[in-house]
Amino acid sequence: MPLMYHPPLHVLFFYVVAMMTTGLTLSLIFILPHGVEEATFPLPEKETGRIADPRAVHQVHVTVDFARRNSLMTWLVGGLNFHREHHLFPAVNHAHYPKIAGIVDMVCEEFEIPHIEHRSYLAGLASHYRWLKKLGREDTVV
Repeated sequence: MPLMYHPPLHVLFFYVVAMMTTGLTLSLIFILPHGVEEATFPLPEKETGRIADPRAVHQVHVTVDFARRNSLMTWLVGGLNFHREHHLFPAVNHAHYPKIAGIVDMVCEEFEIPHIEHRSYLAGLASHYRWLKKLGREDTVV
């Protein structure tokens, strides 16, 4: 439709700008729950090809929440700052994640399962850059 009303170069320019903006926004949201130094990356057991932990425990280990007390952030990212809850309860509406998060925290503490949260978006971003720096060292084994 835009090509019917605007020159092709204008349409292409705004399409590229929109895709770059969307891509940057999505990557900056999704690196914080998974691409940080506190998230674990367990490998499957060689004998069975399966992850040793049960699914729920695995999800808690591999995801990190961020800025959970920031209601504006929660609204802007559609609850994805409650990423652990997003993985544990994918069919539940994200509006319920703040209440569920407290219950998940209590259960994790009861069963002594480490669970991580970055207090702010910037704290999560700093963790991501520390992780990248660690991965960039020669002595790092992946």
